[in-house]
Amino acid sequence: MIRQSISFTEPNDEWLNSQILSKEYSSKSELVNDLIRQARAQQKQIDWIRMKLEKAEKSGFTSESKSEILKQSKQLLK
Repeated sequence: MIRQSISFTEPNDEWLNSQILSKEYSSKSELVNDLIRQARAQQKQIDWIRMKLEKAEKSGFTSESKSEILKQSKQLLK
């Protein structure tokens, strides 16, 4: 694992400490890694939606229904 040194603003450090005190996470490293995983998953969904929008704009139409698109989007979140 790669070690890094990062700085936090006071409010962010207080929030991180509160998460650790609530036993939600055992360390700041664990919490920051979880936040990064969540951000990466969210970015993956945003990229998928962007691709679908670009495809729809280029074709003018999509054959998929709203429910199909929503279902695919929810599957990406898993």
